[in-house]
Amino acid sequence: MAGDPGRTALVTGASAGIGRAFAERLAHDGSDVVLVARDRTRLERLAADLRARHGVAAEVLVADLADRAQTEEVCRRLADPDRPVEVLVNNAGFGLQRPFLDNDVRQEEQALDVMVRAVLLLSHAAGRAMRERGSGRIVNVSSVASFTVSGTYSAEKSFVTVFTEGLAGQLAGTGVTATAVCPGLTRSEFHERARTTLPGVPRGMWLDADEVARQGLADAAAGKVVSVPGPQWKVVSLVVRALPRPLLRGGVARLVERTRGRR
Repeated sequence: MAGDPGRTALVTGASAGIGRAFAERLAHDGSDVVLVARDRTRLERLAADLRARHGVAAEVLVADLADRAQTEEVCRRLADPDRPVEVLVNNAGFGLQRPFLDNDVRQEEQALDVMVRAVLLLSHAAGRAMRERGSGRIVNVSSVASFTVSGTYSAEKSFVTVFTEGLAGQLAGTGVTATAVCPGLTRSEFHERARTTLPGVPRGMWLDADEVARQGLADAAAGKVVSVPGPQWKVVSLVVRALPRPLLRGGVARLVERTRGRR
């Protein structure tokens, strides 16, 4: 099973999209959940729903991961020895609609804080606590964009993928695993919030958020370091990684870059 009855999982960006799908899948499989996002109303609604449908404990932790102090609060929750968290899902993401030089640099800093700094800090807090206990899973939601060269979003997701691979190596033999989940185009509020349209994209290229969560958790349970949900995106990721970098810089990654938004 991807979930673990009687265990607790913490999910960031849990109020919508892929994060919500992870929370629902974990609760379905019997794990208590700690739900982290900025929107208290949506978190409370989700927590009540998960308690009613799955009979699990659901804790709400409101935090903006672009804020260092609020991120530290989540770190303290992960490090609490009296309330151990066995599964961390770093899912919160922040994307911008315009090219790097057209954005306010403060917005770029916020995106970097959420997708790089927060992932590093939360993985550090959870990884130390899990290593001390000798068990646990860290699941960092990255993207197929991490294999491309399409601006700051792909750069930030590249950090997530490579960082997770390195962390997995350091955790080998400790009973703790680290997995980077790299989905492609996924039906969620991600695209709605980004106000992006993708005309001409075949219907078969789209993934469902619940399938991304199911496959990501199954791969994490199997100890996989990099998970690419969906056979179509496994092929795409293999092709992209095999292409010469100049070709990628020439525009192969533009389709993925257009999927940016906020989850």
